[in-house]
Amino acid sequence: MGTLTPMMQQYVDTKKKYEDALLFFRLGDFYEMFFEDARIASRELEIALTSRDCGLDEKAPMCGVPHHVAETYISRLVDKGYKVAICEQVEDPALAKGLVKRDVVRIVTPGTIMDGNLLDEKSNNFLASIFLDEYGVGLSYVDNSTGEMFTTEFIGEEENSQRFVLDELGKIMPSEIVCNKGFIKDKKLIGVIRNKINPYINVQDETSNDVESSKESILEFLLEGNLEDNGLKEKIYSILSLGKLIDYLRETQFNAIDHIKDLQYYEPDHYMLMDINTRANLEIHETMRSKEKRGALIGILDKTQTAMGGRLLRKWLEQPLLDKNQIESRLEMVEFLSNNPFQLEEIKDILKTIYDIERLISKISNGNPTGRDMLALSQSIQNIPQLKGILLESGLKQFQRLQEEMDDLRDLHHLLTNALDENPPLSVKEGGIIRQGFNEQLDELRESKTKGKEWLAKLESEEKDRTGIRTLKVGYNRVMGYYIDIRKSNIDQVPENYIRKQTLANSERYYTTELKKIEDKILGADEKAVNLEYELFQEIRSHIKGEIQRLQKTSKLIAVLDVVMSLAIVANANGFTRPNLNTNGIIDIEEGRHPVVEATIKHQLFVPNDAYMDTRDHMVHIITGPNMAGKSTFMRQIAIIVLLAQIGSFVPARRADI
Repeated sequence: MGTLTPMMQQYVDTKKKYEDALLFFRLGDFYEMFFEDARIASRELEIALTSRDCGLDEKAPMCGVPHHVAETYISRLVDKGYKVAICEQVEDPALAKGLVKRDVVRIVTPGTIMDGNLLDEKSNNFLASIFLDEYGVGLSYVDNSTGEMFTTEFIGEEENSQRFVLDELGKIMPSEIVCNKGFIKDKKLIGVIRNKINPYINVQDETSNDVESSKESILEFLLEGNLEDNGLKEKIYSILSLGKLIDYLRETQFNAIDHIKDLQYYEPDHYMLMDINTRANLEIHETMRSKEKRGALIGILDKTQTAMGGRLLRKWLEQPLLDKNQIESRLEMVEFLSNNPFQLEEIKDILKTIYDIERLISKISNGNPTGRDMLALSQSIQNIPQLKGILLESGLKQFQRLQEEMDDLRDLHHLLTNALDENPPLSVKEGGIIRQGFNEQLDELRESKTKGKEWLAKLESEEKDRTGIRTLKVGYNRVMGYYIDIRKSNIDQVPENYIRKQTLANSERYYTTELKKIEDKILGADEKAVNLEYELFQEIRSHIKGEIQRLQKTSKLIAVLDVVMSLAIVANANGFTRPNLNTNGIIDIEEGRHPVVEATIKHQLFVPNDAYMDTRDHMVHIITGPNMAGKSTFMRQIAIIVLLAQIGSFVPARRADI
């Protein structure tokens, strides 16, 4: 029986700490997996299973993927229900004494994926945490890719708590749930969740369900402020679920959660309640049969130009407002843009230039942005001053308030524009990221690298003229560096300032103080330049990271503008009208239409319908007719018209009093 090699022992020791995850172990330009992990990954990813000498009598099964495409493979494994632990080299191999140190730097789970390329850009990817017992339930959730975090709770009998949490989960559709054993014990509830939502579920140890430890985790996470400032005072169930959520983030992201700044507590009854079945039957986000956006309500409404706007539109649809003043405020913005197509097009053109600021911020915060990510951020914020100008000139108080709260971020754009090359490479460690003229020392190093040959040719020509030795040559080899070669026949003409470096059979090699200076500039200039660029890039990243809250606030305001612009475009294109809002419990719709069905039958006439309901004499309608006569369409269209009105949208009707 042999003994594991040092490298394989390092792998085994690391794997023992993360037995529930597949370990991606960095070796050079590849992430390698060994033993059982290799067999699983080979099967699931359909990649070749090889073997490697590990010091034992039998070779270790092995498979690997190139590091630059690893995220794609990681995503595939996560989709199949696996956790993936990323083990990196945590010291410079050139400086390591013996085996390079390696350690896990993050654990990727369905709810913690950060790579925007692996996520639907217009949907949130929520990780939810649930604490439930016989007296109530706390629900907290976070989108690790955007930095948004929410929490709420319900106090009541366990059956009602289960119904509440199921409806809330139907709203946010988390990809992963962290929960206590009290939640998982109801097999029927879990069966419904798996069937309708199908999240990855982690059951946590009961011993950690401690209010005081949860409070400590939350306060440490908040850094500034307290529980009362965030609406959490006496919200015990929210505190329990939120504490566990933060602990789980720290366990998997290794404290790389600085971008999560926006913690919001909300009361569910501040929004129109819709249970999970209602959401599905109204086909708000996807069709019941094909599970596609096309054919769903959002497919009609989503004309947003930014990813942030697309996600906010989904949120508005998930949480229709109950406050009449808030709804009217949104309607006024939609109406203004609907009636002012010139300003609408101006705003639309600017929004087209804005990338996903929220997810760019998350990448920057967590230390793995590319030069192109930083450039995308620069391009995204460059037109904000122009956008603010349009809002100010509108004269609408809601837009003027938006522009007052919107940071123009001129200083950040100035920094990024001056610092970044217009065509940065993908890698941040190969140079070419920093613009010429940004840093004097970097410019000198680059000049040393590119002009080295010119300097040497000029020195050789000057020395030939000065010494009269026409056969004098400036040469180079890796052992001796740069030298001046003089034939033996010309030794008597060598100037006094020449310093002997090497004696050969037919010549002597010398150096001068000037040649030494040139050598120092040239040798290592490329490496020094690349290292300095990386240092400068990290300094810029750190500066941007310190301005996360400014960027997040502005991105949210841009999202609001994007959504109301989208609703105005839809209203104009489909003949929607502004609804009148009442507080009398009346629904009075004249010539209402189902917006999705109407769009589907473009070359046929959709017959509009009137509807009247109130809370006294007209609370119930009896609808009769044969199959396929439109009974379901009629019911759904009333619900959709009410839903649209309460998110602040115009509605598909000639007139609507809601």
